[in-house]
Amino acid sequence: MELRHLRCFQAVAEELHFARAAEKLHIEQSPLSRTIKELEEDLGEQLFVRTSRSTRLTRAGKLFLEHVPRVFSALQQARDSVKAAANGFHGQLRIALSDGITPSRLPALLALCRQEEPEVDIRLFQVPLAQQIKGLQDDLYDVGFAQSDEVGEGIAVEAVWSDPLMVAVPARHHLLKHKRIPLDEVLQFPLVLSDPQVCEGHAKQVERVLRRSEREPLIAERVASFELMMVVVSAGFALGLAGGPHIAASREPGVVARPLAGRSSMLTTYLLRCEGEVSEVLSRFIERVQAIDLPEGTRAPPPPEPDPQEEIEL
Repeated sequence: MELRHLRCFQAVAEELHFARAAEKLHIEQSPLSRTIKELEEDLGEQLFVRTSRSTRLTRAGKLFLEHVPRVFSALQQARDSVKAAANGFHGQLRIALSDGITPSRLPALLALCRQEEPEVDIRLFQVPLAQQIKGLQDDLYDVGFAQSDEVGEGIAVEAVWSDPLMVAVPARHHLLKHKRIPLDEVLQFPLVLSDPQVCEGHAKQVERVLRRSEREPLIAERVASFELMMVVVSAGFALGLAGGPHIAASREPGVVARPLAGRSSMLTTYLLRCEGEVSEVLSRFIERVQAIDLPEGTRAPPPPEPDPQEEIEL
């Protein structure tokens, strides 16, 4: 089995069409078909069911497809390591990011790493949570950040940062009369929330907060980024729910952040790594993570204590 076999297989698996896959690879269709046949003979399994009308993956093909991208990722990381060594770096730290970690902390953390260990090459990978967990298990990443502690066996999880969950409200919306907005009031309006396929951990934490009310939320939109969430809110289409630092970082002029009334709602960011001993480089990195706090000027103020009179008026 050679890399060309894997490249051809991946192209056909993505396109599910031999002619389009051949065009994508800039080769003729006949050599592509021969390469796939060679791969199937090597594996002893049929990878595709091909008819005159369609091409689809077999069960073996679907299983094989789960592993192929990781082969190319590992190969690219090996190339990056060699280039980093040639450029004077003496170590490497591969960091996976899921769910959108606090934007104001990440620059401060990376700047501290560069200041204290400039010889360590830092690589960032923005991936879904499931891919991060698999990558940690397969040694594609050294450490990761996510907003979920449901990661299965073999992964060590540590809560490192907490941020207030805030309501992103369009400017001039009448809910801004509240200093702290009751959840039931929020649920009277359409919501724009993060897509659980992209921000799984964040979506689950928000869902737990929404379950405090008996009212069913009206979800108008699911979005893949907090930037787009703030755009939708600014346009007046819906209310958003996100961490205070994410709302502040968006700098959308038509969005105002308000805390929820009652019990304080916090979003927790977790550090993930494989269980067992850690390298000295990773150990020092974890110490920096634990020491980092929100920079002045980006901190969302803590929700004030509930005022009994205000609660009666609501």
